Amino acid sequence: MGNVHARSLDPLPMRGPELGVQADDIEAPDIEPEPKQEFLENKDVVVQQVHIDGLGRTKDDLLTYEIAGVFRAKNLIDVMRKSHEARQKLLRLGIFRKVEVVIDTSRGEDALPNGLDVTFEVTELRRMTGSYNTMVGNNEGSMVLGLKLPNVLGRAEKLTFQFSYGTKETSYGLSFFKPQPGHFERNISFNMYKVTGQFPWSSLRETDRGISTELSFPVWKTNQTLKWEGVWRELGCLARTASFAIREESGHSLKSSLSHAMVIDSRNSSILPRKGGLFKIHQELAGYTGGDASFLKEDFEIQLNKTLFWDSVLSASLWGGLLLPIGDAPTSIADRFYLGGPTSIRGFSMYSMGPQSEGEILTWLSCLVTRLKIGG
Repeated sequence: MGNVHARSLDPLPMRGPELGVQADDIEAPDIEPEPKQEFLENKDVVVQQVHIDGLGRTKDDLLTYEIAGVFRAKNLIDVMRKSHEARQKLLRLGIFRKVEVVIDTSRGEDALPNGLDVTFEVTELRRMTGSYNTMVGNNEGSMVLGLKLPNVLGRAEKLTFQFSYGTKETSYGLSFFKPQPGHFERNISFNMYKVTGQFPWSSLRETDRGISTELSFPVWKTNQTLKWEGVWRELGCLARTASFAIREESGHSLKSSLSHAMVIDSRNSSILPRKGGLFKIHQELAGYTGGDASFLKEDFEIQLNKTLFWDSVLSASLWGGLLLPIGDAPTSIADRFYLGGPTSIRGFSMYSMGPQSEGEILTWLSCLVTRLKIGG
């Protein structure tokens, strides 16, 4: 539906010499009365049918939840708004490349005088998509290759494989993502991965091979995540000159942990926020589901952002953590906290703060960091 624009013909000149005829000789054309335009914005309408054109492997029952709100619209403006909301929900599923909406009057024997039909014209993503990109950050460069199979089983499932090769870290992983129909925020995922990273500030090399499963769901204004992770860790020295304290950390360990995360995020942007706040808390309990690592780990982050004069932004944040060992088993350097660098405390080299052994960082069991900055 849209506005109808009509343009009348230019009036005929009434001066005969300019056309070679006299005005009295011109026969006036029959002018039909201009039809009245009827505005339906505030009139009651009924959405009789909703069509979805262009479906291939997508199941109908998945989309029924996303477009149900369109049937509850009471007037034309409400139909347009709810159709736009349904379009956003369909795009959020990550299975369509394009979604267009067409609203028209109902036709057919059962059509009502105020009936409307809404049609969603969709274009599904290919069965397999790939990506390639490079990233530079934290004094490290990496190349990332990705392979994605969207909508594997027809209900917005996603199977993803990613390989990353960097100057300090190499990893690959396979993940399967499954949302709940009608509630995209409620989803479950399964992951398998291998990560090999170098930590020159501690003369350490770490290789992790693990599996995990995550359950995410919203509660009121929060996003909750429950996770189980089992990981086989292998620590080794980068150099023969590594200190004895680092050599003690070397070897194999098995960690099985349960964790919970809660996030409240009202920022307008997660990268460069100009207003809003963030509250994030994370707890991890290891040792009660197997493995030889036993500890309780707590960390939190609070961030506030406010726009000031001259388009400047005041940002204040507080971040802290605590690691409590359970039993007599010592904690691993892989579980403790690193400090220093642009992501924690600026003005220091990457992860260069903390207790040391022959110049090599041994990390912290607890920490508390505050930051205050003004930027544009």
